Amino acid sequence: MKLDVNEALRRLKMHTHGTCSTLHSERGIDSVPAVYAIDEDGYLGIPIDRVKPKTSTKLQRKSNLEIDPRATLLVDKWDDVDWGQLWWVRAHLEWQGESQNSRAAVLSSLLAQRYPQYADEPFERILVFRIAAISGWSAAN
Repeated sequence: MKLDVNEALRRLKMHTHGTCSTLHSERGIDSVPAVYAIDEDGYLGIPIDRVKPKTSTKLQRKSNLEIDPRATLLVDKWDDVDWGQLWWVRAHLEWQGESQNSRAAVLSSLLAQRYPQYADEPFERILVFRIAAISGWSAAN
């Protein structure tokens, strides 16, 4: 069954991680696992952190967004046995660029509250997105 917008947003907010997809100009869709937080105004922040090892903090997803600011975040619940429990939510996102410092600070704080690994806000930056549209599906009501 199609989820209404409010239910899709509720599930997105309660979930802790998803798959973020951006568009690479040559390869096409680039997807990576991501954690996120959503502020009161419905903006979504995905961190570029200093916790997990990286060769650089200039990640491909940011390079992709500089060319095309659209992204998608997909979250889902999977149950191998009971397919009646399946659901997914897809948020269509628009990257807000580097001009959202105050919003990034709020999202940084929300990420620190949500994930113990981020308690001291070890972020290189927060990618700030506006949720442009949201949709979802559930096997049950």
